[in-house]
Amino acid sequence: MSDRTERKNKRKSYKGLAITELIIILGLVCGLSWDLFIRDRGSNKEAAVPASKQVSSASSEDPEARTKAVIEKEETFYQLNGKKILYNDGALGQVYLPVFENVPACSLNMNDLVTRNGYSFYREGSNITSIAGIDVSEYQHDINWEQVKAAGVDFAIIRVGYRTYGGGEMTYDTKFKENLEKADAAGVKVGVYFFSQAVSTEEAIEEADFVLDAIKPYNITYPVVFDWELIYGETARTDSVGVDMLADCCVAFCERIKSAGYTPMIYQNKNTSLMKLDLPRLTGYDFWLAEYNTAPTYYYDFQMWQYSSTGYIPGIDGSVDMNICFKDYSNPAPEQPAETSTAPSSEAATETIASTSTAVSSVTETSTATVTASQTDTTTATTTTSKE
Repeated sequence: MSDRTERKNKRKSYKGLAITELIIILGLVCGLSWDLFIRDRGSNKEAAVPASKQVSSASSEDPEARTKAVIEKEETFYQLNGKKILYNDGALGQVYLPVFENVPACSLNMNDLVTRNGYSFYREGSNITSIAGIDVSEYQHDINWEQVKAAGVDFAIIRVGYRTYGGGEMTYDTKFKENLEKADAAGVKVGVYFFSQAVSTEEAIEEADFVLDAIKPYNITYPVVFDWELIYGETARTDSVGVDMLADCCVAFCERIKSAGYTPMIYQNKNTSLMKLDLPRLTGYDFWLAEYNTAPTYYYDFQMWQYSSTGYIPGIDGSVDMNICFKDYSNPAPEQPAETSTAPSSEAATETIASTSTAVSSVTETSTATVTASQTDTTTATTTTSKE
Protein backbone atom coordinates (compact mmCIF):
# COMPACT_ATOMS: atom_id res chain seq x y z
CA MET A 1 0.00 0.00 0.00
CA SER A 2 2.77 2.38 0.89
CA ASP A 3 4.53 1.59 -2.43
CA ARG A 4 1.37 2.43 -4.39
CA THR A 5 1.02 5.74 -2.57
CA GLU A 6 4.67 6.56 -3.20
CA ARG A 7 4.32 5.85 -6.95
CA LYS A 8 1.19 8.00 -7.08
CA ASN A 9 3.01 10.88 -5.43
CA LYS A 10 5.92 10.56 -7.89
CA ARG A 11 3.52 10.71 -10.86
CA LYS A 12 1.97 13.89 -9.48
CA SER A 13 5.48 15.36 -9.03
CA TYR A 14 6.48 14.52 -12.62
CA LYS A 15 3.22 15.92 -13.95
CA GLY A 16 3.76 19.20 -12.09
CA LEU A 17 7.34 19.45 -13.39
CA ALA A 18 6.18 18.86 -16.98
CA ILE A 19 3.53 21.56 -16.66
CA THR A 20 6.11 24.00 -15.28
CA GLU A 21 8.52 23.30 -18.20
CA LEU A 22 5.68 23.80 -20.71
CA ILE A 23 4.81 27.18 -19.18
CA ILE A 24 8.48 28.27 -19.37
CA ILE A 25 8.76 27.22 -23.03
CA LEU A 26 5.53 29.04 -23.96
CA GLY A 27 6.84 32.17 -22.22
CA LEU A 28 10.10 32.06 -24.16
CA VAL A 29 8.25 31.60 -27.48
CA CYS A 30 5.96 34.56 -26.76
CA GLY A 31 8.89 36.77 -25.79
CA LEU A 32 10.84 35.92 -28.97
CA SER A 33 7.79 36.53 -31.16
CA TRP A 34 7.29 39.95 -29.57
CA ASP A 35 10.91 40.90 -30.17
CA LEU A 36 10.98 39.76 -33.79
CA PHE A 37 7.56 40.61 -35.20
CA ILE A 38 5.58 42.99 -33.03
CA ARG A 39 7.83 45.51 -31.27
CA ASP A 40 9.05 47.49 -34.35
CA ARG A 41 5.74 47.66 -36.20
CA GLY A 42 4.54 50.80 -34.52
CA SER A 43 7.85 52.69 -34.58
CA ASN A 44 8.28 55.58 -37.01
CA LYS A 45 11.79 55.45 -38.44
CA GLU A 46 13.28 58.42 -40.31
CA ALA A 47 14.48 57.72 -43.82
CA ALA A 48 18.28 57.49 -44.15
CA VAL A 49 19.83 60.60 -45.70
CA PRO A 50 22.40 59.79 -48.43
CA ALA A 51 25.91 61.05 -47.79
CA SER A 52 25.72 63.06 -51.02
CA LYS A 53 22.87 65.15 -49.53
CA GLN A 54 24.86 65.91 -46.42
CA VAL A 55 27.95 67.25 -48.18
CA SER A 56 28.07 70.59 -49.92
CA SER A 57 31.14 72.47 -51.03
CA ALA A 58 32.17 75.23 -53.40
CA SER A 59 35.44 74.87 -55.27
CA SER A 60 38.02 77.60 -55.40
CA GLU A 61 39.68 78.54 -58.65
CA ASP A 62 42.57 80.23 -56.83
CA PRO A 63 45.61 77.96 -57.40
CA GLU A 64 47.11 79.17 -54.14
CA ALA A 65 44.11 77.97 -52.13
CA ARG A 66 44.86 74.28 -51.92
CA THR A 67 41.85 73.15 -49.97
CA LYS A 68 41.11 69.49 -49.75
CA ALA A 69 38.40 68.40 -52.18
CA VAL A 70 35.28 66.85 -50.66
CA ILE A 71 35.09 63.23 -51.79
CA GLU A 72 31.83 61.35 -51.41
CA LYS A 73 33.25 58.05 -50.27
CA GLU A 74 30.03 56.10 -50.79
CA GLU A 75 29.90 56.95 -54.48
CA THR A 76 33.65 56.84 -55.02
CA PHE A 77 34.37 53.42 -53.57
CA TYR A 78 31.15 51.48 -54.20
CA GLN A 79 30.12 52.13 -57.78
CA LEU A 80 28.06 49.12 -58.78
CA ASN A 81 28.01 49.61 -62.53
CA GLY A 82 28.80 45.97 -63.29
CA LYS A 83 32.47 46.51 -64.16
CA LYS A 84 35.36 45.27 -62.07
CA ILE A 85 39.10 44.94 -62.54
CA LEU A 86 40.36 41.40 -62.02
CA TYR A 87 43.68 41.90 -60.30
CA ASN A 88 46.36 39.39 -59.31
CA ASP A 89 48.29 40.65 -56.31
CA GLY A 90 51.49 38.96 -55.17
CA ALA A 91 50.40 38.99 -51.54
CA LEU A 92 46.60 38.81 -51.69
CA GLY A 93 46.22 36.60 -54.74
CA GLN A 94 43.28 37.24 -57.07
CA VAL A 95 41.10 40.18 -56.07
CA TYR A 96 38.41 42.32 -57.70
CA LEU A 97 38.58 46.10 -57.71
CA PRO A 98 35.50 48.18 -58.56
CA VAL A 99 35.82 50.41 -61.62
CA PHE A 100 35.48 54.15 -61.04
CA GLU A 101 32.78 55.44 -63.39
CA ASN A 102 34.13 58.99 -63.28
CA VAL A 103 37.74 58.08 -64.13
CA PRO A 104 38.33 57.79 -67.92
CA ALA A 105 39.24 54.33 -69.16
CA CYS A 106 42.20 53.74 -71.44
CA SER A 107 41.30 54.51 -75.05
CA LEU A 108 44.29 52.76 -76.62
CA ASN A 109 43.87 49.74 -78.84
CA MET A 110 46.56 47.37 -77.59
CA ASN A 111 46.62 45.62 -80.95
CA ASP A 112 48.19 48.82 -82.34
CA LEU A 113 51.16 48.60 -79.98
CA VAL A 114 54.24 47.25 -81.74
CA THR A 115 57.72 46.32 -80.51
CA ARG A 116 60.44 46.31 -83.15
CA ASN A 117 64.22 46.61 -82.73
CA GLY A 118 63.49 46.73 -79.02
CA TYR A 119 61.43 49.94 -79.25
CA SER A 120 57.74 49.99 -78.42
CA PHE A 121 55.58 52.35 -80.43
CA TYR A 122 51.95 52.98 -81.23
CA ARG A 123 50.54 53.35 -84.70
CA GLU A 124 47.23 54.29 -86.21
CA GLY A 125 46.95 52.71 -89.62
CA SER A 126 50.34 53.13 -91.26
CA ASN A 127 51.32 56.18 -89.16
CA ILE A 128 53.36 56.05 -85.97
CA THR A 129 51.62 58.43 -83.57
CA SER A 130 53.59 57.79 -80.39
CA ILE A 131 56.79 59.61 -79.46
CA ALA A 132 59.92 57.82 -78.22
CA GLY A 133 61.57 58.93 -75.00
CA ILE A 134 63.68 58.06 -71.99
CA ASP A 135 64.03 59.24 -68.39
CA VAL A 136 67.44 59.76 -66.83
CA SER A 137 69.23 60.84 -63.66
CA GLU A 138 72.78 61.00 -62.36
CA TYR A 139 72.84 57.19 -62.45
CA GLN A 140 73.27 57.34 -66.22
CA HIS A 141 76.49 59.34 -65.68
CA ASP A 142 77.77 61.29 -68.73
CA ILE A 143 75.36 61.11 -71.68
CA ASN A 144 76.18 61.80 -75.32
CA TRP A 145 72.92 63.52 -76.23
CA GLU A 146 73.76 63.81 -79.93
CA GLN A 147 73.96 60.02 -80.15
CA VAL A 148 70.77 59.68 -78.13
CA LYS A 149 68.94 61.96 -80.55
CA ALA A 150 70.37 60.11 -83.56
CA ALA A 151 69.11 56.83 -82.05
CA GLY A 152 65.53 58.06 -82.38
CA VAL A 153 64.86 59.53 -78.94
CA ASP A 154 62.65 62.62 -79.19
CA PHE A 155 62.08 63.49 -75.52
CA ALA A 156 63.65 62.94 -72.12
CA ILE A 157 62.27 63.36 -68.61
CA ILE A 158 65.22 64.46 -66.47
CA ARG A 159 65.40 64.20 -62.70
CA VAL A 160 65.87 67.56 -61.00
CA GLY A 161 66.25 66.17 -57.51
CA TYR A 162 64.84 64.04 -54.73
CA ARG A 163 63.82 63.98 -51.08
CA THR A 164 65.50 61.32 -48.98
CA TYR A 165 63.23 58.65 -47.53
CA GLY A 166 65.07 58.68 -44.18
CA GLY A 167 65.69 62.25 -43.05
CA GLY A 168 63.56 64.00 -45.66
CA GLU A 169 66.28 66.29 -47.00
CA MET A 170 65.87 67.68 -50.52
CA THR A 171 68.87 67.29 -52.83
CA TYR A 172 69.62 68.29 -56.42
CA ASP A 173 70.50 65.61 -58.96
CA THR A 174 74.19 66.18 -59.73
CA LYS A 175 73.59 65.91 -63.50
CA PHE A 176 70.31 67.79 -63.95
CA LYS A 177 71.82 71.08 -65.25
CA GLU A 178 74.15 69.32 -67.67
CA ASN A 179 71.42 67.00 -68.91
CA LEU A 180 68.91 69.82 -69.45
CA GLU A 181 71.40 71.98 -71.33
CA LYS A 182 72.89 69.26 -73.55
CA ALA A 183 69.60 67.49 -74.31
CA ASP A 184 68.02 70.76 -75.42
CA ALA A 185 71.07 71.62 -77.52
CA ALA A 186 70.86 68.23 -79.24
CA GLY A 187 67.19 68.78 -80.13
CA VAL A 188 65.73 66.42 -77.53
CA LYS A 189 62.59 67.85 -75.92
CA VAL A 190 62.78 67.86 -72.15
CA GLY A 191 60.55 67.56 -69.12
CA VAL A 192 61.58 67.00 -65.51
CA TYR A 193 60.62 64.92 -62.50
CA PHE A 194 61.14 65.08 -58.75
CA PHE A 195 61.40 61.93 -56.62
CA SER A 196 59.10 62.76 -53.73
CA GLN A 197 58.92 61.45 -50.19
CA ALA A 198 56.49 64.12 -49.04
CA VAL A 199 54.37 63.34 -45.99
CA SER A 200 52.29 66.54 -46.02
CA THR A 201 50.93 69.12 -48.46
CA GLU A 202 53.44 71.63 -47.11
CA GLU A 203 56.29 69.36 -48.13
CA ALA A 204 54.72 68.72 -51.55
CA ILE A 205 54.50 72.48 -52.19
CA GLU A 206 58.09 72.84 -50.96
CA GLU A 207 59.16 70.22 -53.52
CA ALA A 208 57.27 71.98 -56.31
CA ASP A 209 58.95 75.30 -55.48
CA PHE A 210 62.31 73.52 -55.37
CA VAL A 211 61.72 72.29 -58.92
CA LEU A 212 60.34 75.59 -60.23
CA ASP A 213 63.36 77.52 -58.98
CA ALA A 214 65.71 74.99 -60.61
CA ILE A 215 64.13 74.93 -64.08
CA LYS A 216 63.60 78.67 -64.62
CA PRO A 217 66.56 79.08 -67.05
CA TYR A 218 65.64 76.09 -69.22
CA ASN A 219 63.31 75.33 -72.11
CA ILE A 220 60.86 72.87 -70.55
CA THR A 221 58.24 71.71 -73.05
CA TYR A 222 57.30 68.33 -71.57
CA PRO A 223 55.58 67.84 -68.18
CA VAL A 224 56.89 68.52 -64.69
CA VAL A 225 56.30 65.23 -62.91
CA PHE A 226 55.45 64.31 -59.31
CA ASP A 227 57.12 60.94 -58.67
CA TRP A 228 56.01 59.75 -55.21
CA GLU A 229 57.07 56.17 -54.55
CA LEU A 230 56.77 53.56 -51.83
CA ILE A 231 60.04 52.26 -50.40
CA TYR A 232 60.32 48.49 -50.14
CA GLY A 233 62.71 46.56 -47.92
CA GLU A 234 63.63 49.50 -45.68
CA THR A 235 61.89 51.74 -43.20
CA ALA A 236 60.82 55.01 -44.85
CA ARG A 237 59.25 58.24 -43.63
CA THR A 238 56.38 57.66 -46.08
CA ASP A 239 55.36 54.25 -44.68
CA SER A 240 52.41 55.73 -42.77
CA VAL A 241 51.13 58.08 -45.50
CA GLY A 242 47.47 57.26 -46.14
CA VAL A 243 45.34 57.47 -49.27
CA ASP A 244 43.87 60.89 -48.50
CA MET A 245 47.24 62.45 -47.69
CA LEU A 246 48.85 61.01 -50.81
CA ALA A 247 46.09 62.50 -52.96
CA ASP A 248 46.47 65.83 -51.11
CA CYS A 249 50.20 65.83 -51.88
CA CYS A 250 49.58 65.07 -55.56
CA VAL A 251 47.09 67.93 -55.83
CA ALA A 252 49.29 70.39 -53.91
CA PHE A 253 52.35 69.69 -56.09
CA CYS A 254 50.45 69.71 -59.39
CA GLU A 255 48.52 72.89 -58.64
CA ARG A 256 51.73 74.68 -57.73
CA ILE A 257 53.32 73.58 -61.00
CA LYS A 258 50.22 74.52 -63.01
CA SER A 259 50.07 77.99 -61.47
CA ALA A 260 53.62 78.61 -62.78
CA GLY A 261 52.58 77.81 -66.36
CA TYR A 262 53.93 74.27 -66.71
CA THR A 263 52.07 71.01 -67.39
CA PRO A 264 51.89 68.87 -64.22
CA MET A 265 51.93 65.08 -64.40
CA ILE A 266 51.76 62.21 -61.89
CA TYR A 267 54.05 59.18 -62.23
CA GLN A 268 53.09 55.87 -60.65
CA ASN A 269 53.36 52.14 -61.24
CA LYS A 270 50.25 50.10 -61.91
CA ASN A 271 50.12 48.39 -58.52
CA THR A 272 50.36 51.51 -56.38
CA SER A 273 48.03 53.43 -58.67
CA LEU A 274 45.24 50.87 -58.36
CA MET A 275 45.72 50.18 -54.66
CA LYS A 276 46.71 53.54 -53.14
CA LEU A 277 45.88 56.49 -55.43
CA ASP A 278 42.50 58.18 -55.00
CA LEU A 279 42.06 58.33 -58.76
CA PRO A 280 38.75 60.26 -58.88
CA ARG A 281 40.52 63.23 -57.27
CA LEU A 282 43.35 63.21 -59.82
CA THR A 283 41.56 63.15 -63.19
CA GLY A 284 42.60 66.76 -63.84
CA TYR A 285 46.26 65.78 -64.25
CA ASP A 286 48.05 63.76 -66.92
CA PHE A 287 49.35 60.35 -65.88
CA TRP A 288 52.63 58.57 -66.56
CA LEU A 289 52.24 54.81 -66.13
CA ALA A 290 55.09 52.49 -65.16
CA GLU A 291 54.34 48.90 -66.17
CA TYR A 292 57.10 46.73 -67.59
CA ASN A 293 55.45 44.56 -70.16
CA THR A 294 54.97 44.12 -73.90
CA ALA A 295 51.63 45.91 -73.52
CA PRO A 296 50.09 47.71 -70.54
CA THR A 297 47.22 46.04 -68.69
CA TYR A 298 46.29 49.19 -66.75
CA TYR A 299 42.56 49.89 -67.02
CA TYR A 300 42.52 53.70 -66.83
CA ASP A 301 43.75 56.45 -69.13
CA PHE A 302 47.40 57.51 -69.33
CA GLN A 303 49.43 59.82 -71.57
CA MET A 304 52.90 58.32 -71.13
CA TRP A 305 54.05 54.75 -70.63
CA GLN A 306 57.33 53.54 -69.12
CA TYR A 307 57.65 50.04 -70.50
CA SER A 308 61.19 49.00 -69.53
CA SER A 309 63.93 49.82 -67.05
CA THR A 310 66.59 47.83 -68.91
CA GLY A 311 66.74 49.59 -72.25
CA TYR A 312 69.91 50.26 -74.20
CA ILE A 313 70.44 53.51 -76.12
CA PRO A 314 73.63 54.54 -77.96
CA GLY A 315 75.23 57.41 -76.08
CA ILE A 316 74.29 56.04 -72.63
CA ASP A 317 76.43 53.59 -70.67
CA GLY A 318 74.36 50.91 -69.01
CA SER A 319 70.61 50.53 -68.89
CA VAL A 320 68.01 53.28 -69.10
CA ASP A 321 64.24 53.61 -68.62
CA MET A 322 62.28 53.49 -71.90
CA ASN A 323 59.08 55.43 -72.53
CA ILE A 324 56.58 56.30 -75.21
CA CYS A 325 54.27 59.28 -75.15
CA PHE A 326 50.84 59.38 -76.78
CA LYS A 327 50.61 63.17 -76.71
CA ASP A 328 52.97 65.70 -78.30
CA TYR A 329 53.54 68.17 -75.46
CA SER A 330 55.96 70.23 -77.54
CA ASN A 331 53.20 70.95 -80.07
CA PRO A 332 49.96 71.13 -78.07
CA ALA A 333 46.60 71.37 -79.78
CA PRO A 334 44.79 74.73 -79.44
CA GLU A 335 42.75 74.93 -76.27
CA GLN A 336 38.99 75.06 -76.64
CA PRO A 337 37.08 77.81 -74.78
CA ALA A 338 35.91 76.42 -71.46
CA GLU A 339 32.39 76.95 -70.17
CA THR A 340 32.04 78.93 -66.98
CA SER A 341 31.64 76.58 -64.04
CA THR A 342 31.91 76.75 -60.29
CA ALA A 343 33.24 73.22 -60.04
CA PRO A 344 36.13 71.49 -61.81
CA SER A 345 35.06 69.31 -64.72
CA SER A 346 36.74 65.95 -65.15
CA GLU A 347 35.73 65.91 -68.81
CA ALA A 348 37.47 69.21 -69.48
CA ALA A 349 40.54 68.00 -67.61
CA THR A 350 41.05 64.84 -69.64
CA GLU A 351 42.41 64.85 -73.17
CA THR A 352 42.38 62.39 -76.03
CA ILE A 353 45.25 60.00 -75.48
CA ALA A 354 46.16 59.45 -79.13
CA SER A 355 48.27 62.12 -80.81
CA THR A 356 46.90 64.01 -83.82
CA SER A 357 47.89 63.02 -87.31
CA THR A 358 50.51 65.76 -87.33
CA ALA A 359 52.48 64.15 -84.51
CA VAL A 360 55.88 63.12 -85.81
CA SER A 361 58.05 60.36 -84.40
CA SER A 362 61.62 59.74 -85.39
CA VAL A 363 61.38 56.11 -84.36
CA THR A 364 61.73 54.08 -87.56
CA GLU A 365 61.80 50.42 -88.32
CA THR A 366 65.37 50.79 -89.59
CA SER A 367 66.70 52.33 -86.38
CA THR A 368 70.11 50.99 -85.47
CA ALA A 369 69.41 51.34 -81.77
CA THR A 370 68.42 48.29 -79.79
CA VAL A 371 66.68 47.95 -76.49
CA THR A 372 66.60 45.05 -74.11
CA ALA A 373 63.06 45.37 -72.82
CA SER A 374 61.82 43.64 -69.71
CA GLN A 375 59.13 41.11 -70.53
CA THR A 376 58.10 40.35 -66.97
CA ASP A 377 55.24 41.67 -64.91
CA THR A 378 54.09 40.10 -61.70
CA THR A 379 50.52 41.25 -62.09
CA THR A 380 47.81 41.09 -64.73
CA ALA A 381 44.54 42.90 -65.00
CA THR A 382 41.46 42.25 -67.07
CA THR A 383 38.05 43.85 -67.09
CA THR A 384 34.88 41.83 -66.74
CA THR A 385 31.31 42.99 -67.13
CA SER A 386 28.55 41.37 -65.11
CA LYS A 387 25.24 40.50 -66.79
CA GLU A 388 22.44 42.68 -65.55
